[in-house]
Amino acid sequence: MRILITNDDGINAPGLEVLTEIAAAIAGPEGEVWTVAPAFEQSGVGHCISYTHPMMIAKLAPRRFAAEGSPADCVLAGIYDVLQGARPDLVLSGVNRGNNSAENVLYSGTIGGAMEAALQGIPAIALSQFFGPEMDGLADPFEAARQHGPGVVKALLERGIWTNDDYRVFYNVNFPPLPAARVKGVKVAAQGFRRDTSFSAEAQLSPTGRRYLWIKGGPQQTPTLPGTDAAVNLQGHVSVTPMRADLTAHDLLAELEARLA
Repeated sequence: MRILITNDDGINAPGLEVLTEIAAAIAGPEGEVWTVAPAFEQSGVGHCISYTHPMMIAKLAPRRFAAEGSPADCVLAGIYDVLQGARPDLVLSGVNRGNNSAENVLYSGTIGGAMEAALQGIPAIALSQFFGPEMDGLADPFEAARQHGPGVVKALLERGIWTNDDYRVFYNVNFPPLPAARVKGVKVAAQGFRRDTSFSAEAQLSPTGRRYLWIKGGPQQTPTLPGTDAAVNLQGHVSVTPMRADLTAHDLLAELEARLA
């Protein structure tokens, strides 16, 4: 199996090392793991692509490349340049430092990388490690993802639903904020929504008196509705969410057509 991996935390992120281990376990001794990851952190860029300017790409080691672009850029670079048309069998994106549950999905470059792979017709899985106070003191904050990641990916490859429609299904996996031994198992969960919290902007003055804005995230320990992703994560489960890039509100089409007739 040929696997392409990327992330949004950057080529030197510890989560990418974890993903390399997961990918190697899935690919097997006869497989190939190729890395194309951002040269610098690209958290929060979503499905952004560098459409208006070129990007530099550099080979750091055999099958390991850094690109000055977003995770979606890296997937495109991997497919069309690095692999020279030898398409990967699977794209893995992550392991993100922090959860990509609930509304975080819409901002996540980790999700963006997996989404681009799906748009290119390639099976894809995004993986993220939820962080929380019960992980304080862990020598390896990614141990839940490291230990449970290969099993989850293997299960999805063997028993997941992989579609061939225009907007292909890809998967969003979030590991709970717990030591690996306390993970309770896997639950399929819908994307949730953290109520009464959101991203915001906060003004600060620099030492020179200039005014800047920082984007702030909301509290991450706020549970979503029962059975949805962040809720099951906070209860100790790995969440698996099937996703598509189609943003149409299909449930409203018929009523809207009737209203506008």
